[in-house]
Amino acid sequence: MSDLSHLFENNARWAENIKAKQPDFFTTLSKQQALEYLWIGCADSRVPANEIVDLLPGELFVHRNVANVVIHTDLNCLSVMQFAVDFLNVKHIMVTGHYLCGGVKAALEGRQLGIVDYWVRSIRDVYYANKELIDNIPDETTRLNHLCELNVIQQVSNVAHTNIVQNAWKRGQELTIHGWIYGIHDGRVRNLMEPINNINQIPEQYRIL
Repeated sequence: MSDLSHLFENNARWAENIKAKQPDFFTTLSKQQALEYLWIGCADSRVPANEIVDLLPGELFVHRNVANVVIHTDLNCLSVMQFAVDFLNVKHIMVTGHYLCGGVKAALEGRQLGIVDYWVRSIRDVYYANKELIDNIPDETTRLNHLCELNVIQQVSNVAHTNIVQNAWKRGQELTIHGWIYGIHDGRVRNLMEPINNINQIPEQYRIL
């Protein structure tokens, strides 16, 4: 079916419901963003950032890609980060993966799928750095989910290693990076690690002078 009129109808109903509850909602929303959070998450349609943390439009700045990867050559992701940190002055960056992630599964299995193979290559690096540990997990789903967790932890490190974040700390800006994972099976977000909020938590070789 090529006609998407039902989506326009859904939008109109949604807008009217919002205005009925908060008549000035869109007037307020149209003003400059003033928010505290940047969410870096997976593009999976089952992981809707705002809904998961129960925040309204205008309260969460969002970047999503396959398997919530932060690669230092990805100008899209880095541009979002810089805008969020330097111009919106967010106070928190939440790297949020999810269990049963298809991108992580592709990296774990190593099957050829197409262009996405290049994208998840860095996750295969995470797998091989922890190969003995992961391969010794007998259950397939548990293996996958553990790599999902390790991937989040690695991407948090990648965020912290950017000059975007480290320059913010140098100028005294309050900024904390979190590593979270979402369970599609139960709707709950879990904290995977201690937050990173200063240069001393980063290995010396990744510090930018």
